[in-house]
Amino acid sequence: NRYVDFFGGHGSLILGHGRAEVVTAVNAALTDGTQFGASHPLEVAWAKAIMRLVPSAERVRFTASGTEATLMAVRLARAFTGRAKLLRFMGHFHGWHDHMTSGYSDHFDGSPTPGVLTGVADQSVLVAPGDIAAVRAALSGGDVAAVILEPTGSSFGQVPLRPEFLHQLRQETEQHGALLIFDEVVTGFRVSPGGAQVAFDVRPDLSSFAKIVAGGMPGAAVAGRKEVLDWLDFEASRAAGHEKIGHPGTFNANPVSAAAGVAALTLIAEADVCGQANASAAALRAGLNEVLAEEAVPWAVYGTSSGFHVFTDPEGRGVAPHDFDPFAVGFAELKGGSKVLINKMRLAMLANGVDLNPRIGGLLSDTHTSADIDDTVAAFRASLRMMRAEGELPRR
Repeated sequence: NRYVDFFGGHGSLILGHGRAEVVTAVNAALTDGTQFGASHPLEVAWAKAIMRLVPSAERVRFTASGTEATLMAVRLARAFTGRAKLLRFMGHFHGWHDHMTSGYSDHFDGSPTPGVLTGVADQSVLVAPGDIAAVRAALSGGDVAAVILEPTGSSFGQVPLRPEFLHQLRQETEQHGALLIFDEVVTGFRVSPGGAQVAFDVRPDLSSFAKIVAGGMPGAAVAGRKEVLDWLDFEASRAAGHEKIGHPGTFNANPVSAAAGVAALTLIAEADVCGQANASAAALRAGLNEVLAEEAVPWAVYGTSSGFHVFTDPEGRGVAPHDFDPFAVGFAELKGGSKVLINKMRLAMLANGVDLNPRIGGLLSDTHTSADIDDTVAAFRASLRMMRAEGELPRR
């Protein structure tokens, strides 16, 4: 079967599948060796490629996954501030390690998920996304080491945040001595070549990157202020009179991922990769909403930059596709909807040759063509009619 792919390697494939420049770089690196047990020139080149695009990246530390990157960012923040608590937003995903499991898809009361210690879960403060009053209240105690968030909102803007909220967070964290961490694992190098922080002109203290940063290969990074990342440096820690944070890792900055990352980030820096993907996504969102209007289905398609989300109107608001405002809808409703309905719609789209993510949304690359957009719009119309014929949508 042939599919138009909008799953996009969980967001990592902004260059599409098998991009020639990345494949060539990976093959060359494989010929030299997959692991040297030491630093290597590609590691330095990879860090410079990140610093070229991200103004806040005064220093870079590589990890093997986005989960490891957010874990290291949290550890750095706690060491640097001498504080224990972490402020997070309900629905925001920052990996699967113990500090991040509650409050993403369940346990919104902050209680620990299976296998997580209560004492660990208790150090996370969960607040509603976009609630600056709750942020101020949480920070007022002076015990929060950092605020971490997905800067476009959870699930790449499925529950969007306004840019002014990011500026408020920057102001509040600076005022209360907490660090601001942007989890740019998905948004990094996708919202813009420099990530959401460049697009919205907000400079975080630390950022986590993955997926695109390694050109679709396993790999990730923490980047940010020198004085914070100095806690990983032997000489800087000794000069400051404190213990260094240990960070061993067999595949940190492995040469194959480094080669893929350098190739991908060079393309993003020198070609209009983000602009092309964003433009294609805008065209797709418009086309899908036109189908919804013509088929009289009270759903809406919305999204951020190169992404799109389908709102299935679970509360029966009777939304108009072209006038839908996701900021007027609550977190639970945007994340909600009938799982049976959503799954059937995804299966219908697969039957019509389009692969969406399990939330029936997706991410675009710079390789999606106008023909791909047209095929997807046609598949969406056919899928809605299939759903209606099976009684899943009201008759017209």
